[in-house]
Amino acid sequence: MANQKFLEEIKAEIENLKEAGLYVNIRTVESAVSAWMVVDGKRVLNLTSNNYLGFANEPRLREAAKRALDEYGIGPAAVRTISGTMSLHLILEKLLAEFKGAEAVISYQSGFKANLSVIPSIVSREDGIFSDELNHASIIDGCRLSRAEIIRYAHTDVDDLRKKLAENRHRFRRALVVTDGVFSMDGDIAPLPEIVKVAKEYDAIVMVDDAHGEGVLGRGGRGIVDHFDLHGEVDIEIGTLSKAFGVVGGYAASSSILVDYLRQKSRPFLFSSAMTVPDTAACIEAVKILQESEDRVKRLWENANYFKKKMKEAGFNTWKSQTPITPIVIGDEKKTQEFSRRLFDEGIFVQAIVYPTVPKGTARVRVMISAIHTKEDLDFAAEKFIKVGQELGII
Repeated sequence: MANQKFLEEIKAEIENLKEAGLYVNIRTVESAVSAWMVVDGKRVLNLTSNNYLGFANEPRLREAAKRALDEYGIGPAAVRTISGTMSLHLILEKLLAEFKGAEAVISYQSGFKANLSVIPSIVSREDGIFSDELNHASIIDGCRLSRAEIIRYAHTDVDDLRKKLAENRHRFRRALVVTDGVFSMDGDIAPLPEIVKVAKEYDAIVMVDDAHGEGVLGRGGRGIVDHFDLHGEVDIEIGTLSKAFGVVGGYAASSSILVDYLRQKSRPFLFSSAMTVPDTAACIEAVKILQESEDRVKRLWENANYFKKKMKEAGFNTWKSQTPITPIVIGDEKKTQEFSRRLFDEGIFVQAIVYPTVPKGTARVRVMISAIHTKEDLDFAAEKFIKVGQELGII
């Protein structure tokens, strides 16, 4: 019989989350992910997924996945090092390396696994990690797994990073400076040129997680390193294939030497089955589309700027975003949850983001703009945001 005392304790914790407005209502998507979709039986405007370029339901990606299924089957049914490396994986890695301007790429099952793979492979107990205090959970978990000493520096504060390196660098064999490129909850961009400069002063490795930068920043969405023209200056770029690329998977772009080392040492590569056939084929097609044209990236930014302008003019707090990620910060957790529910009733799907995903007192709805939204979609959204915002006393 199950441990009833344990289950009662868990039940009490769930009730506490609900009382504090921190319980996450997980909705169910019942159609293809696009500008409009069916969620919990209701047709709504999608402003919450990371489908920056509209690739999640792109016909070319669907057809590529179907063709690959017919040729290769569903998946390799093995880890990469035994019998799980298929020609499709190598094609994807070659294309991604060309796209990112890197010597080589190693692919993983997710962006989260990429961070769990790389960080513990390159640093350990005798090393130090200097990590932005708002880095993604996957970076935090990768750092913990490495058993290196973790020293957090103030968010995007290069002066604080320099101070922490000056005080501590001498104690470590290796120093790793790690940061998100685009911070997913605030939408701001890491000061990567300054970070690279400071890291060089202290002989530190630089690693950037470009999950929300690829498909968004740089030429044709090539990411933050391209955005700042830092090719050859950043040691490791981590990427995800589940956001702008619209599929699933992750990768690390780096030197050919380090990628070869990661093939030997990174545990999710060694002990978890490889990406499936349709996922890999769809990712290949996404890269090809971005190599062909910058049109989608340009439309994404046009839409983002258009919607942000409307929100600011209405009096909403869009925080410090520099990217299409548009947080509408409300502060109070319960009011934020109510704002999200009322918007859903009005035909807008945008989820509340509360503690512990963001610090207490900064609860928000996070609007994720896509290249496939029309001006009519965005006008409709702005109208409903203003209506509900006024009714709840947010604006």
